[in-house]
Amino acid sequence: MKRPRAYSERSSPSPKNLVTWKMIIYAQLIRLYNVIKNCITQQRHQEKPKIMKTSGEGIALIKKFEGCELNAYQCSADVWTIGYGHTRGVSEGDTCTKDDAEKILIDDLVEFEGYVNDLVDTELTQNQFDALVAWTFNLGPTNLKSSTLLTRLNSGDLDDVPHQIKRWNKAGGKVLDGLVRRREAEALLWLEEEWSHV
Repeated sequence: MKRPRAYSERSSPSPKNLVTWKMIIYAQLIRLYNVIKNCITQQRHQEKPKIMKTSGEGIALIKKFEGCELNAYQCSADVWTIGYGHTRGVSEGDTCTKDDAEKILIDDLVEFEGYVNDLVDTELTQNQFDALVAWTFNLGPTNLKSSTLLTRLNSGDLDDVPHQIKRWNKAGGKVLDGLVRRREAEALLWLEEEWSHV
């Protein structure tokens, strides 16, 4: 009497099963690749863009419209001011030299460049950055942070920025010619057009 043939508990996989497993492994590798790719992309987007500095063109605009006063005075908003529009810690009777005013301006620019670099998510050209620093230098970071200008800019609507810049032409509720001219110059600078005639 013949003994029954012994079979292994593990049977050899069929060609069909091998193809199925290869497809599963391939799909998992593709998924892993996409996960890694997405992580790298997100990391790149989260990286801080390069820190921009104001060019000579932007500084020239600020100097033109701020003027340089060596004796403390009250600006149109009744804030004590000295040098090139410096306001922090200024009191009635304060004085400075022209060299002091230049040094203070350099320090102030670092501060206002920081606001623009931190708040703006959109990549800017040098002229656009200069225009925003000049605008913020005059109006302050709180106005920039809460402005429609910043909202439009960060949404990618760069074409509307010159219009938004020019809206801010009032002090004490009144439209001032000096602010109208300054906003026009900043808008022209944003557009990389000649502004010095304004």
